[in-house]
This record gives sequence, C-alpha cells and structure tokens, in this order.
Amino acid sequence: MALSGGVPEVKSAVRTVAVLELLAARGDRPARLREISEELGVPRSSMYALLQTLVDHGWVRTDATGSLYGIGIRALLTGTSYLDGDRRVRMVRPYLDEASDASGETIHLARLDGSDVVYLATRESHEYLRTISRVGRRVPAHAGALGKALLAERDDDELPLPDGPLPALTENTHTDRAGLIADLGAVRERGHSIDREETVPGIAGFGFALRYDTPAVDAISCSVPVTRLTAAHEQRIVSVMREIRTKIESLPPPGSREPDWR
Repeated sequence: MALSGGVPEVKSAVRTVAVLELLAARGDRPARLREISEELGVPRSSMYALLQTLVDHGWVRTDATGSLYGIGIRALLTGTSYLDGDRRVRMVRPYLDEASDASGETIHLARLDGSDVVYLATRESHEYLRTISRVGRRVPAHAGALGKALLAERDDDELPLPDGPLPALTENTHTDRAGLIADLGAVRERGHSIDREETVPGIAGFGFALRYDTPAVDAISCSVPVTRLTAAHEQRIVSVMREIRTKIESLPPPGSREPDWR
C-alpha cells in the first residue's frame, strides 16, 4: 500500500502503531498475546517479538507473569508532548478556566480526528465531579455536542462518518444519518450544538466550533447535569460560551515560525 506522495508503507511501523492503538483503546483491560495476535491477524511468534521490543522501550508494559500487556508510560509522555507543543491548546486553556468559572460547569476542548473527537483539555466544575471527561478520551463525533458542532461546519455529503449504522452511546444517540443531518441543520441555524443525554445519561452538553481553521477542527463545550439545567441556566451557559468563543477566535493567528500542522 502506498501513502500520500507514493511513499510505500513500512509494514513493521504500521504493525507497531496498530498494537499501540489497540492497547490504548482497551484502557484498564490488559490483553493477552493471543488476543492481540488474533485481533491484528499477526502470527504469535512475530507479535511476541514486537511486544517484547515495545516493553523493552517502555511503550508497552507487562505484568509479573509476562502474560498480560498494556500501554506503557512512553505513550503518556508522547501525548503530553503533543499537548504542550500545540499552540492552539496552550492558547485556549485559560479561556476554559474563564468559562468554567463563569458558568459553574465543566468545559472541554476537543479536536476532530476522523470520525471521532478527542478531548484535549478539560476544566472540571467545582459543583460536581465527572470521571469520564479525561484528556485523550475519544467519542464518536455524531454522538455529542463537540462532534456535532464540528460536523455542522461541513457539507452533509462530506461528513466523516463510519459506514453502516451509527453506534449508540445512549438511547438518545443519533443512529441514522437522516436524523443526524436534520440535527446538524438545526446546529447551523442556532450557531451551536446541543447534546441531550446523547453521550452520557444524565448529562447535557452545548458545543461551539472554533472557526480559526476552515473547516473548524477544534470545538469547546459545556457539560451540565440535566438535574441542574433550567431554562435560565441554559441561556446563561450559551451566553457565556458564545462570549468565550468570540474571545478565542479574536486571538492573533500563530506566528510565521509556527508549523502549519495537518
């Protein structure tokens, strides 16, 4: 298989990435050699050698018996470097604090990655704690406020959605394209997205695309328990988030020395 520019893929590199992504997706569920080998369609002997190499270099960790594998600490260091080296993330972080203080709720920054959004920063509400809003969390873009805000920035025939039925995270998640497209039309008219317990039961969200790129790839959102969400509070949240978005989009663009990341 050739990559962009006609450069051939390096099979060992592709296999290494696949292993790391598989282990990262499992979170706190370690995998056995057989599971990894079968999932990726790689002979056990080859997979064992690759895993041992990754263990030796800290990208994968193993238990005392050597039979269980999980993501290693080097992956954390790399992820932290990504965030520290991204000017957009550094630029937006203070405004997440401002939005959280003004609304009293949890504020997120996320980036579109294929058909998912990935959380880049979170400011927790002082009123309640949420254990799922961690940096690095991936959520299908169609399933929540952040993703829908970014999908609405694209034409309906260019939406980065998976093939087949859309996966449901809750009973309120859009699972058909027609319903999602109708919702995205409302997002465009309204100027922000609304998530009514589509990602997490009991949690509503309000998403706002950051249009410093075209089409937007980053978005901010406010999450609030539905038990706290009155009409007046919703209006307050939307007002705060619109103001924060305007402030962020008014910031000067990256300097000429900043890489134009793709």
